[in-house]
Amino acid sequence: MATVLIVDDEESICWSLKRLVTDLGHQPIIASSAEAAIDACLANKPQMILLDIRLPRMSGLAAMAQLRQASKAAPVVIMTAYGQLETAVEAIKQGAVEYLVKPFELATVQQAIERAIRSTAEIEDGTLTTTLANQLVGQSAPMQEVFRRIALVAPTTASVHISGESGTGKELIARAIHQHGPRSNQPFIPVNLAALSPGVAESELFGHMKGAFTGADATRAGLFELANAGTLFLDEVADIPPSLQVKLLRVLDDGEVWPVGSNRPVSVDVRIISATHQQLESLIESGKFRHDLYFRLNTFRIASPPLRDRQTDIVPLANHFLQLAGQQGLGSKATLSSPAQAELQRRHWPGNVRELKGVIEHAAIVARGMEILPEHLPPASEWTASQSALAQLPIDLREAAQQWAANRLRDLRQAPVASGQGANLYEEFLAEVEPGLFQAALDANRQQVAPAARQLGIHRTTLARKIADYGLQSIDT
Repeated sequence: MATVLIVDDEESICWSLKRLVTDLGHQPIIASSAEAAIDACLANKPQMILLDIRLPRMSGLAAMAQLRQASKAAPVVIMTAYGQLETAVEAIKQGAVEYLVKPFELATVQQAIERAIRSTAEIEDGTLTTTLANQLVGQSAPMQEVFRRIALVAPTTASVHISGESGTGKELIARAIHQHGPRSNQPFIPVNLAALSPGVAESELFGHMKGAFTGADATRAGLFELANAGTLFLDEVADIPPSLQVKLLRVLDDGEVWPVGSNRPVSVDVRIISATHQQLESLIESGKFRHDLYFRLNTFRIASPPLRDRQTDIVPLANHFLQLAGQQGLGSKATLSSPAQAELQRRHWPGNVRELKGVIEHAAIVARGMEILPEHLPPASEWTASQSALAQLPIDLREAAQQWAANRLRDLRQAPVASGQGANLYEEFLAEVEPGLFQAALDANRQQVAPAARQLGIHRTTLARKIADYGLQSIDT
């Protein structure tokens, strides 16, 4: 049994948490102020502390150092109804192991209590709602997780890899990590590797000496040197030429760059944040990306969620972009009508946050400072969310099928089938891909066979037979 100190000035919160802690078999202690909490720590030495930030007189953050000292460094879980990324970063810097935003589910608090009691090093869950620097806007659960992970990794110098579709704000996440990290007063240098041709990429990254190649009229520092002591953001890192991957790995391992044409290395101290919309794991399997470089870049990972998974963020983001549009003279008094908000929430947003920003700027121009109506919005993109997801795949379906066949044929060579028996790869392949295709068609047509068959371009009886063969469900079978 552990002693759990609950610090909150709301009686209802204290009552709920006291009951939860008791049900978990632990001993709760209640304090309604920071001063009372410090006294309770000195008298009882709790094993963990649930601490509200906004308290009368002394705030929870201001009291953290004294609480940790009085409790012999008991793990602290912060609770607040006013989440800010800066607050989360400061709390974690001071030693908080988790950050919960009210209102929260008791199951979430239970998990936090169990983790904190078990180990102060185990930080895997929590929620956060915030707006960062008027650019990263998010109230949804996926963005709360992004903010939480930013708060965890920013105070360190670890390499971070950000994954996510195009237009989801990966560079903004990288800038947030830099802004809240120990190198915030040093350069943040972004580079899109997909925009660099293989012929100039090495010179851009590592620099070159005068006369190193035709046109090198002067010695030039590379981006690594320009970012020295700061952060280098390698956007679209999957597109780095294979010939440079081993050189980039050497820089990360040794902290030295070799400018083109130089016989001496240059020492650099750079934090690396990388990002891509591609799946690096698939590129490793196909031999297009080095696995050792992947592990050096991927010390800590953050997934940037697509806008279609952030429904509750669409209107706040739209209002944010509308405010920015007003600052740019595109319609300073424009507001979003309720029908326009509903239309924005209806759309798929394959271009993610970047597409939403463009739509709002268009609407602000058309509305000319008046209330924005649905007719002021540009037509919805016919490029569907499924097409957007397909575009993120590092290989197309034909290449995937070819890779599957090559693997199976290799397996058959290593373990041939018995004499007189055929491998029947064709039927085996169909059994791999057909169930998903048919199920998607059924789901799109409310499990009705006839309209699903029409969309697939096959006879109804053929689809019905296949459904029975694969054990799928429909309202006609």
